[in-house]
Amino acid sequence: MENLQADETVQYYEGMGATCHSDGVYYRVWAPHAESVSVIGTFNDWKEDANVLQHEEHGFWGALVENSKEGDEYKFLLKTPAGTLHRNDPYALKMTNSSGNCIVYNHASFNWEDSSFNMPGWHELVVYELHIGTFHVKEAGQVGNFYTAIEKLDYLQSMGFNAVELMPCSEFPGSMSWGYNPANPFAIESDYGGPEGLKLFVKEAHSRGIAVILDVVYNHFGPSDLDIWQFDGWSENDGGGIYFYNDWRAETPWGSTRPDYGRNEVRSYIHDNAMMWLKEYHVDGLRMDMVPYIRNVKADGNPGNDIPEGISLMQWINKDVREYCPNCITIAEDMHSLDFITGTVENGGLGYGSQWDARFVHTVRDAIITANDQDRDINGVAEAITSRYNMDSFQRIIYTESHDEVANGQARVAEEIADGDVNNWYSKKRAALGVALVLTSPGIPMIFQGQPLLEDKWFSDNDPIDWSRLEKFSGFANLHRDMIHLRRNWFGVTGGLQGQNVEIVRADNDKKVIVMHRWNEGGPKDSVIVVLNFSIETLSDFKVGFPRAGKWHLRLSSDNEQYDSEFSNVGVHDVDAWEGEYDNHPAFASLQIPPYTALIFSQEE
Repeated sequence: MENLQADETVQYYEGMGATCHSDGVYYRVWAPHAESVSVIGTFNDWKEDANVLQHEEHGFWGALVENSKEGDEYKFLLKTPAGTLHRNDPYALKMTNSSGNCIVYNHASFNWEDSSFNMPGWHELVVYELHIGTFHVKEAGQVGNFYTAIEKLDYLQSMGFNAVELMPCSEFPGSMSWGYNPANPFAIESDYGGPEGLKLFVKEAHSRGIAVILDVVYNHFGPSDLDIWQFDGWSENDGGGIYFYNDWRAETPWGSTRPDYGRNEVRSYIHDNAMMWLKEYHVDGLRMDMVPYIRNVKADGNPGNDIPEGISLMQWINKDVREYCPNCITIAEDMHSLDFITGTVENGGLGYGSQWDARFVHTVRDAIITANDQDRDINGVAEAITSRYNMDSFQRIIYTESHDEVANGQARVAEEIADGDVNNWYSKKRAALGVALVLTSPGIPMIFQGQPLLEDKWFSDNDPIDWSRLEKFSGFANLHRDMIHLRRNWFGVTGGLQGQNVEIVRADNDKKVIVMHRWNEGGPKDSVIVVLNFSIETLSDFKVGFPRAGKWHLRLSSDNEQYDSEFSNVGVHDVDAWEGEYDNHPAFASLQIPPYTALIFSQEE
């Protein structure tokens, strides 16, 4: 908003909502159809006319309340042609609950101490997606919060995760939700610990070298406990009023609550929200929910349903995020596999840093879950491994489990295979094969909460992670840990797993085997050979091309009995590659490959 043309005796106060200053709290709200606005709260005994806001330009109202301070509860009272309305602040930073009162919060009151954390390079990231409400629940019937989640950060650090993606944490109705129904987009869910809780979580994560990526929801708001609905009494066609489209463009699968991306004040509202997470909460990236419904009313690709102002809003946010924090990442959940999503704004793209890759997850899950070996599409898996956007492998997030993939009628990978008992050989072997694909294919790998614990069933906001499984399936968890350590090149011998380059050495649809070469610069300690057997057959004397002759050390076999007592431990040894052209490579080796197994090799010299 432009600065007011004020006389020299009037100080202009920046900011929307309730902003703390040395001389009080400045309250500002946008309500263009209101006839008068006042702020009521604990500081004035909720008296209607005690603190009347002054009318500013462009439908804004504001006033300094000198006796107001951090911690005060408040609401706005709007007198409108539609009647007198009590409204929560659209910019409220803290709430008693989603249908309660706003609470004045001062971002400056939190002590970040040493905030010199540098986010890892995108090629180094290994992401753990978690839901605060179910991640670590210590008391039956309660929800997890930021403080209980902090208790598990040491575990995540030891596993090798260097980024967590939090499902949405904005204030939502009730205490249990996935979080994709934000009632107060600027406030932090009170049951999770409010703004102080999120800041402490970020601070503690950073102290362990873990970046924090936050899910945000801009394709719709609510639809319940939504005070910005018909905020100042005005609406058309029974629509949502000033913050929403009031025509056919309002329709989404979650209600007719699509924000009006064409209104400058609404654009600023969403842009301010995105930048707040980076500037005030020190988060390292944003994952935006269901971007297709921001750029198109029906998400159907029909140009007649496009929302150009939604596209330009995303471009504005992504451009400003990149300028403010060059290594911070924005991730699109788009699932349409388009270069346009992660193309640069300068070249007409949306400008996201990366996107969830539908081609990978759907193809790989299908290959792992399919019951009969002969039905597995090995060529499809090979294409999923090599796919990328705009010639950049790290413009995609690759995974086999996410909150979407293990809910809405779909279960965990191991459960899809087992149908009732994940603790069986087939489930564990093929689930491990899927994890190996995620952590050795080019892209940014993501693991969903509970996946290393062989969690079964499906994701639900009232079904907490069962941490007793960590002991029961400790070997399976260690398999994830060891793969992550190799992916991050902890031992300095698998640098190629962080590289852009991949070549499919062999995609054998008859034997159901894929062999790939991963490298950055190439050569010893860089080039990595990954062998994946998608069949129940143990393959002996399986000759395959290698990029270089000499000894290749086996860095990991997913069949190793240390990961599960039912695994066979077959073929756990180094191999020699001999000179001689094979598979269009200058050397070859003869391998023994256990069933449903991943083998990872690299050279020392």
